[in-house]
Amino acid sequence: MSSQISQKHPKGLYVLFFAEMWERFSYYGMRAILLLFLLDNIKGGMGMSAAEGTAIYGLYTASVYLLTLPGGWLADNILGQKKAIWYGGIVIMLGHIILAVPAGPAIFFLGLSTVAIGTGLLKPNISSIVGELYPEGGARRDAAFSIFYMGINLGSFLGIAIVGYLGEKVNWHMGFGAAAIGMLLGLIVFRYGSATHLKGLGEVPSAKEASEEVAPASNSNKMLGYGLIALLVVFLVVLQTTGTINMTTAQGLAQGAGIIIVSISAAYFLFILIAGGLTRVEKYRVGVLIILFLAIALFWAGYEQAGTSLQIFAERHTQRVIGGWEVPSSWFQNFQPTFVLIFAPVLASLWISLSSQNRNPSIPVKFAMGLILLGLSFFVMVAASNIAVKGELASPFFLTFTYFLHTIGELCVSPVGLSSYTKLAPKRYVSQLMGIWFVGASLGNLIAGLFAGGFDESNILQMPALFNQVAIITTIFGLILLVFWKPIKGWMGGIH
Repeated sequence: MSSQISQKHPKGLYVLFFAEMWERFSYYGMRAILLLFLLDNIKGGMGMSAAEGTAIYGLYTASVYLLTLPGGWLADNILGQKKAIWYGGIVIMLGHIILAVPAGPAIFFLGLSTVAIGTGLLKPNISSIVGELYPEGGARRDAAFSIFYMGINLGSFLGIAIVGYLGEKVNWHMGFGAAAIGMLLGLIVFRYGSATHLKGLGEVPSAKEASEEVAPASNSNKMLGYGLIALLVVFLVVLQTTGTINMTTAQGLAQGAGIIIVSISAAYFLFILIAGGLTRVEKYRVGVLIILFLAIALFWAGYEQAGTSLQIFAERHTQRVIGGWEVPSSWFQNFQPTFVLIFAPVLASLWISLSSQNRNPSIPVKFAMGLILLGLSFFVMVAASNIAVKGELASPFFLTFTYFLHTIGELCVSPVGLSSYTKLAPKRYVSQLMGIWFVGASLGNLIAGLFAGGFDESNILQMPALFNQVAIITTIFGLILLVFWKPIKGWMGGIH
């Protein structure tokens, strides 16, 4: 397998693979123990309720992805992708160092905010450079994103295993410190590898590069765009002053953040459609990106239950004792990256094989498959929670099979979605729209955190109904995409 990859893909892909691997080590490792730390009141944690802890968890993970939008803008207009990745990695490392200091809540939340800012700068831009390595597009680029995605999940596996063990079994802050070391290794890989294998990529801000090729939008369109932004600001002020956004509780703050994310995303899409100087074909393609944005937000809202409701289920309602030793509950999250590492090469090869036969499923069909598989996984959890409400511990095989279905669905959606955004986005907006892709993930993460607020000890009888709700909504949306895949594919203007 490795010899075949080396013949087909440039060495720059490996540089990005390992840099992203270590960044994901730090992110997923810290994330694996974050909710446990917030809920813990025995070993030096924050001692929060499930509703508070999951809301803060959702706010943090949502912020990580929401900040990719300004991160993409900075790369497009000022820094270029390479510098954005480098500076972002440094900020992430500093944030994890702050988290490693056993101090009060103020210092802890400062560390969380610092990590979120750095990730917003790094995350969309490293994916954009992967796309630049394959200007010809096609199935080969899709395969490259699947390989890149293996790096994400290898880092995730190592981070959850090492940081999760250190945090749960030794000391929470030692776990956070291990995440800082992971980011340092990522910076070293990127610094030395990019100088040799990524020359000429990600250096010139793409907005400046495209300015000579595309006529600027008219002044009237610009004024209309600014008007939309002004309306958004007024809308947010009204929400605050009328009390719709309640800043006094973590749950209220998370709900307000959800309204803000939806509003900002809608305003941004309207802005580039109306005032972005796009051609007719580009507008249709952005329309496809809007549909994929909604699909990915819904997908991550279910998938990211791994760190919230499914983490709580693993901790409180799953049999975890093997031969007298209790398996860390955070390790259950490692089923996702493990299955990705096993099946990502299989699906990458499958897409190439089907493409050579002109039978490769279109992007909307793959998204539909992912959502339907996700829905099926939560029907499995309905069965598991029906055991838990009787006061019994569920078999670990329920979570194992749930994560297996999650993973196959993820491989139909996430690497393909990353690739499609780099292909469908107008060149001068590529990093910003990669940011919007992660804003969809932001919204999904926030919903995941709010949803898991219902999983407290006093609400255990509601578990089957809550899981059933996720299962039905995601399955229905997947079926809708499956029905309308042909017109959506037509909007893509010949891009596959």
